[in-house]
Amino acid sequence: AVVSTQSTGVNGDDVEEAHDQHRSYVVLRVCRIFRVIRVFKFIRHSQDLILIIKVVGHAKKELGLLVLLLFIFSVSFGSLMYYIEHATNPQFNSIMQGCWWAIVTITTIGYGDVVPQTWLGKIVGSFVLTLGIVFLALPMTIIVGKFSNVYEKEKDRE
Repeated sequence: AVVSTQSTGVNGDDVEEAHDQHRSYVVLRVCRIFRVIRVFKFIRHSQDLILIIKVVGHAKKELGLLVLLLFIFSVSFGSLMYYIEHATNPQFNSIMQGCWWAIVTITTIGYGDVVPQTWLGKIVGSFVLTLGIVFLALPMTIIVGKFSNVYEKEKDRE
């Protein structure tokens, strides 16, 4: 066995200095995080922000149901679109790509990076987009109702 005696040009002092410099950057990042967290202390001074936090707290079940339905619809329609489109459309190369398309379509973002090309895919896409509009509109009515209830309770307390 031949052992190489060539130097790589990096000595131990350089490595130690780079490690110390990395540690100091980590300390700076932590300080920045604390600066951002300080902003959240202002929430307790704003009655409007406190009211919004209470509304979100009262609507936890509804918002949780919204996330669960988004997951179920994304997996269902993403899988369906994969099986409809994968033979003719290289953009739908996996079920996960179909799920990405479903999330973007349901939330009405519509990036346009993945689009159906078959007529059946376009029909399903139209249905998913319409479902997405209804999907986003229903929770808003629930949240507005919760907001009214919390607002009236806060008004009565004052």
